[in-house]
Amino acid sequence: MLSASARPYIDASVPVLREHGLTITRHFYADMFEAHPELTNLFNMGNQANGSQQQSLASAVFAYAANIDNAAALAPVLERIVHKHMSVGIKPSHYPIVGRHLLGAIKTVLGDAATPELLAAWDEAYWLLAGELIAAEARLSERKGVAPGELRPLTVLDVRRESDNVMSFYLQTADGKSPGEFVPGQYVSVEAAWPESGRRQLRQYSLSDAPQQPWWRISVKREDGTDGNVAAGEVSNWLHANVKAGDTLQVGAPFGDFQADVTGSRPLVLLSAGVGVTPMVSALNAVVASQPKRHVVFAHAARNGRHHALRHDLHHARGQLPNLRTVVFYEAPLDTDRAGVDYDREGRMDLQGVRDLLPADADYLLCGPQPFMQAQWRDLLAAGVNPARLHREVFGPDALDHLL
Repeated sequence: MLSASARPYIDASVPVLREHGLTITRHFYADMFEAHPELTNLFNMGNQANGSQQQSLASAVFAYAANIDNAAALAPVLERIVHKHMSVGIKPSHYPIVGRHLLGAIKTVLGDAATPELLAAWDEAYWLLAGELIAAEARLSERKGVAPGELRPLTVLDVRRESDNVMSFYLQTADGKSPGEFVPGQYVSVEAAWPESGRRQLRQYSLSDAPQQPWWRISVKREDGTDGNVAAGEVSNWLHANVKAGDTLQVGAPFGDFQADVTGSRPLVLLSAGVGVTPMVSALNAVVASQPKRHVVFAHAARNGRHHALRHDLHHARGQLPNLRTVVFYEAPLDTDRAGVDYDREGRMDLQGVRDLLPADADYLLCGPQPFMQAQWRDLLAAGVNPARLHREVFGPDALDHLL
């Protein structure tokens, strides 16, 4: 718990630091990477370049301070951060480095307003957060039996094109077995390395097939930079251009707190858009393998048929699950896309028009671009769905904006 002496400084400075948060985190990362260039191999430098990581950290630190006494609100958010830290390899030794440069950036940006008392209060708040994360990461490491960021070599069994910009990579151990158990919704880290420069980058990709399969599958969207809202993806382009069957990839253990309950009895509603379909298909295929009588609703939104990934999995599930109901939305169907065959409705996903598909007592899982999930979340709440039954997965840096 934050001390009584520190609390007034935190309460008074949260609005100021929120206003200057992005400037502070830009200074923080620049100073830290200059002093510790080896850390660029841990951090997603694509998110650094587009500014999303800086914004995420600014939101996270200050939202944590604003909600430092609200354990119920913080617990699920910290759990998400713990899984991400384990996946990329954040260790206890990194926390003093981060703390030192974060406090230094606050002092640089705020100048004389960053009094010794204020800096001491934020140092205390930071180490309260760091202590919780370090302890939780140690517990998760022990449960999983792996070290933070631990990778192992997996063989690429096959590579398959799923759509114009998505390819699936099937991974096995050297002796042709599944790399291990996971829960649908979880992700793994995959390493891309450039030996000539000594650079490496990790990216997280959702597992996209059932845990019962003798492989892991990841389905990777290639970000080519033609979309003005998303920069070209260094690792996704590298995977698409270079990895083929028979190659070896360095892959981490499954992590992630977004986990589908594929053993329960309640109806399951899976809502996705774009490449957000990957964890939903994992859950769908798991139900096919273990609960073929379960009631499932699968709703997906894609731009058109050329961007509709993993459609063969959905076609297979329709033949295996008698209680499966599906609806596919194409935002801008092509002339070759067949209404009633390739897709059901034109336009973006609109749950108002498919209310009859949505069971009141279901578990709901959402994955896709942030605006998509926000829109579906609002519509589901308006429809009376219990928020405790709503679960979402977010690709990229996760912020604590909903706590502010």
